[in-house]
Amino acid sequence: MLMFRERRPAYRTIDGWARSVLLEAGAIRECEEHGWMQDRTDPHARDRAIEIARETPPHGVSPEAAAVAVAEVLDGIGDTCPECL
Repeated sequence: MLMFRERRPAYRTIDGWARSVLLEAGAIRECEEHGWMQDRTDPHARDRAIEIARETPPHGVSPEAAAVAVAEVLDGIGDTCPECL
């Protein structure tokens, strides 16, 4: 008999969702050589990411909590790759 499993949510954590929002807005980028996330220090992209978070928060998360999660993830990302010279 064919059984259907419930689909997992696209993101397991709010941090993973926040990283995807930051990437989509262009506020962060990935180091091409090492894969570390880097802050692009673009204030307009940061504002877009916060706006996206408020307009489309993940299921069960308030718009304010989503915006705070995006800001916290962005605060934890540096502007240089730790492995690049």
